[in-house]
Order: sequence, then structure tokens, then C-alpha cells
Amino acid sequence: MAHNQSRDIAVIGGGIGGLTAALAFARDGATVTVYEQAPALTEVGAGLQITPNGARALNALGIDRALAASGVQAQAVVPMDAMTGREIARFDLSAQTPPYVFYHRAALIDILARGCDVAGVTIRLGAKITQISTDGSFSCDGKTCRPALTVGADGLHSVVRGLINRPAQPFFTGQVAWRALIKTDKTDPVARIWMAPGRHMVTYPLPGGRLNIVAVQERSQWAKEGWHHSDDPGNLRMAFADCGWEAKSILSAVEDVRLWGLFRHPVAAKWHLGTLAILGDAAHPTLPFLAQGANLAIEDAYTLARCCNEEATIEAGLRRYQDKRRARVVRAIEAANKNARNYHLGGVQRMVAHAGLRTLGKVAPTAFLNRLGWLYDHDVTA
Repeated sequence: MAHNQSRDIAVIGGGIGGLTAALAFARDGATVTVYEQAPALTEVGAGLQITPNGARALNALGIDRALAASGVQAQAVVPMDAMTGREIARFDLSAQTPPYVFYHRAALIDILARGCDVAGVTIRLGAKITQISTDGSFSCDGKTCRPALTVGADGLHSVVRGLINRPAQPFFTGQVAWRALIKTDKTDPVARIWMAPGRHMVTYPLPGGRLNIVAVQERSQWAKEGWHHSDDPGNLRMAFADCGWEAKSILSAVEDVRLWGLFRHPVAAKWHLGTLAILGDAAHPTLPFLAQGANLAIEDAYTLARCCNEEATIEAGLRRYQDKRRARVVRAIEAANKNARNYHLGGVQRMVAHAGLRTLGKVAPTAFLNRLGWLYDHDVTA
């Protein structure tokens, strides 16, 4: 039963979560405006992994053809010993349906924006929003807007989250991450996890002969949050200087790198208040160790639009949205936190863990994916 026909929905933030929400609401018949403060819908040069759970929601929004044409379909996840360059195991992804795909963020943003355009969404760029109030009204460029629902898809430093929840202090995890893209002729469609004591690196190919790199190091020296801090590639190379030549040769090609500190934020206690709601990083920032940040935001966005469409009132829809999402998100974030430890083992623990992975790869190659069945097999469109 579609209640959205007469509804006017405002989405603050034109990232992946915001655009997915806009598209989902518009396809349900709502009038949707996206307010993005940047002058253009651009994304930092980085890849992301869309796992089957995220892909189901995106495909249900009618952009499946465009998506199929613009990523690299993943064939396997391959844990590597970064010190020796040896492959520890190989876990097959080729049978995943829908497929597990590597995208450049900018390509995904572009597909979502085009989908929004077709669905009649208005995207306002360079939109400066002030005075958001708890009744969902806000000022934009001097005009007051009073939508039926205001969705905060405004990321890590969400203003909307702060209106719904008491402020909570994030804490530094003692880890920093670098992000880089390099040109490569190695287009093997696999995600490699290069593990070393106290650090690891994940690499996977993107269209156009590029390799996406995310490298993480444990260190007490604090680094700022956010992806936009430039760093000297020499610092990244130095962190992995004692690794095998394969890992070092990948890093030797890095010319431009971004560094950010990894912080843990509590999952927001409340995701809605009156006609305000939050989704994605605004509600639950996650560490990048399970490749779920974008996927969880996509699931949130689809579920939010659907709940608001199916319930008699927006408020009832928002209550159902939080009920459906919160426990799953908490579980995914805990799983990501655990991976951070598993990738960085040293000494005897490392030898035992690698031997275990090797055995698992030989004896039960599907066990790795079965363990993640709760995550990948989830279908928010069902």
C-alpha cells in the first residue's frame, strides 16, 4: 500500500546511502529532494566492494543493468602471508548470486545519480543547510523547508544524528589506514588480504586497469578521522618495509595516498525522532574490515523507504525501520572489529591462525562463506 504519493522527502547528503534512499523513496512515488553541500557529486578516488546483500537492494531499484556493466566481478578472497608473499588459502566467490563486485565509488555514485534523475529526484548541489530542527524543518539558502520526512545521510560527522542522540565520543582504535589507487596490469579478479604482524593490506582490481589498496597499521600515534588527509607514500612504504617483495612492489607504485585514523563510534541509540531519521555512517560508522560500510547504508536506505511506504504513518515506519535494522548492524560492526585483530596476529598465534586458514581452504573451502551466510544471504527486499 503506497502512502508516499503525496509525501515530500528531504535527504541530506548525496553519498551512496543518501542517493539509494532518494531512489527508493522516488520509486515508491514520493517527491524527493537531495541536498548535497559539495558543488558536485564526486567521490574520493577509492574502490568499494558490493557484497550480495547490498547488491540485492540495488538491483531491486532498477539500476541492475548499469551496475552489471561497470564493476569487476570478484572470483575469490585470498588471504596472503605478506612476509613471504605466499597464498595461504583461496575462498571461492564465483558462485555468489547476485555476484560480489568491486566498483570505483565514483562509478557507483554516478549510476545512483542517473537512476535518481530518471525517477524524478531533484538533486541540489552546493546546498548549505542551517537550523535543522527536531520537527524535520530546516533552512536551505535562506528558505525554510518543511518536508514530511528529513533523512540524515550526512555521514560520520552527522548533524542530524546530534539532534536525535546525546553526543558520544568516538575513540581512537590505535590503527590508521591508507587508501591509494595504482595502475596495474594484474587484473586477477580477487581480493587479497596481505597479513603481517600489527598491520595488513587489502588489494583488489577496479575497471580501467587499476588496483585499489587499503593498508592498515597499528600505531599509538593519532591520525585525524576522515579520508581527505594527504600523506607521504614513503610513510606507507616504510610501514611494510620488512614484508616480502610482492607486497613491497605493489606499494612502490603508489604516488598519491590518503591517510585517516580509525575510530570506533557507538551505534546510535535512536535512529529517528519525530520526522527525522538517520542511516548509514550517520547512524553506525563501521571499521573497514568486513567491506560493509556501503552495503549496510544501502540496506538501511531500502528498508527505510519500504517501512515508511508500508506503514500508515511516517512515525510508525521509522519505528519499524530501526527495529528491523539495529541488531543486524550491531552484529556486522562487531564482526568487523574482530577481523581487525585476526589480520594482525604475530608470533605463535599467527602461525596457528595461518595453519587453520590453510586447512580450512583445503578441507572446507566453502566454510569461509558459510560463516558469513548471515551477512551475505540477507535479503532486505524479501
